[in-house]
Amino acid sequence: MLIKSVTLKNFRGYRNETTVLFSSLTTFVGRNDIGKSTILEALDIFFNEGKGCVSLDKEDINKQASNEGDDEVIIAVEFFNLPDSLIIDESNRTTLAAEYLLTESNTLKIVKRYPRAGKEKVYIKAKHPTNPACCDLLSKKITDQTRKAVIRAAIWNHFADNLNLEEKEIDVTKEDGKTIWESLKKFLPVYSLFQADRSNNDHDKEIQDPLKEAVKSILKEDNVAQMCQRIAEHVTTKLQEVSNNTLNKIREMNPELANSLSPNIPSFTDLKWSDLFKNVSIAGDDDIPINKRGSGVKRLILLNFFRAEVERMQSNTESDGLIYAIEEPETSQHVAHQKILMKALIDLANNENVQVILTTHSSYIVKQLKFDNIRLIKEIDGRKVVQNVELSQLPYPSLNEINFTSFGEVTEEYHDELYSYLYSNKTDEVRWIEEYINGKPTVNYIRELQNGSTKEEQKTLTEKIRHQIHHPENCHNAPYTEADIRQSIEDMRTFIMNKRES
Repeated sequence: MLIKSVTLKNFRGYRNETTVLFSSLTTFVGRNDIGKSTILEALDIFFNEGKGCVSLDKEDINKQASNEGDDEVIIAVEFFNLPDSLIIDESNRTTLAAEYLLTESNTLKIVKRYPRAGKEKVYIKAKHPTNPACCDLLSKKITDQTRKAVIRAAIWNHFADNLNLEEKEIDVTKEDGKTIWESLKKFLPVYSLFQADRSNNDHDKEIQDPLKEAVKSILKEDNVAQMCQRIAEHVTTKLQEVSNNTLNKIREMNPELANSLSPNIPSFTDLKWSDLFKNVSIAGDDDIPINKRGSGVKRLILLNFFRAEVERMQSNTESDGLIYAIEEPETSQHVAHQKILMKALIDLANNENVQVILTTHSSYIVKQLKFDNIRLIKEIDGRKVVQNVELSQLPYPSLNEINFTSFGEVTEEYHDELYSYLYSNKTDEVRWIEEYINGKPTVNYIRELQNGSTKEEQKTLTEKIRHQIHHPENCHNAPYTEADIRQSIEDMRTFIMNKRES
């Protein structure tokens, strides 16, 4: 199972119901504090139920909603790549379609409601029978535990022409509905979040060495714990035997002393098995531990430890789905590492049953992506809006345009793209660039000729910047400022938007 869409309501900055569509690789871009991490953390709450990186509390309720008396947080996730069949009773194998648990588009939509940010209530939103004679079968008590699915199917088949299928929310947290949720949970994808502010100092347990943390995690596995317990029981038996033999020998010589002595053997739960592996480590040249390496190297090692751990966690579940959520993968990484890391994440997202979700502030990361990998988060009239990137929506179809829109980034590369776009388009054989510069104010520009002499010309601000970008050897003009290039870019974008709308 993988994510098709996520819907948030009343969660932090998302007051109104906001739906986000996902692909195999989904990257959220937007200014600081716009709500990128909120989506990733909402998913952590949904999947890991407070046992992951984030726990839900009352501070997560949208303030405006709370002031208006609406204090229920809603996180809904729609899934595709669904299991072919499942057992929701004791032994009857059935399908989600046969139980009328699918949406009209044959997806599974699980809605979690958190009244006052408290204990979750779980619902499945589906096209479900509403005929009073055969509705709510999933929540009714059926005493024959081995034939419940067969009985439901027979009843629904009897009313096949009058099921009155309508979209509704089916409560799966009460009565027999609980078995549905417990069964479905086994198929949910493994979701792991790597946060941008993950601890990265010398005292952090993971940065001291990820292998030490791995030892603790491995020792918690059921089969490993059982083996350790068997070893402990065997050693305890042998120790008890040695102790008894010793005490018996003492008793032969001094019964009073023997009776005052007893063996002190720790129980299995008191044993510190991890201490047996306290010297495991990942070290580099000259045995330098990773907590003494540079911050970029430490984060890179942690990130890949995270990737390896997610795969190991998934191997211990019945789920085929695997979701990596990584905030700001560019943090502490120079451009070469960003490029390598993005290639690895893109390749990862191309694997079957894997999704990768990112947030970024890096224009370089954005340039490694395709348009359908990007979600723009904006605030329009006080509402959060998450947009898929469609070329028809952009004033100018370019990843540089997304960086400008999201981060306000102005570059010579983007200025050149806009100028070239104006130059290459025509209306009635008139180039757009000619229309654009017509009537615009001009400034003095000194051109350097091939023979070394100079010539004064009048140029618009855009033309002057264009010449200076392409002829940096000409030092006869004052350099343009960031305000100049921003103004020129905004002027060209306005012109292009007006042309596209006309």
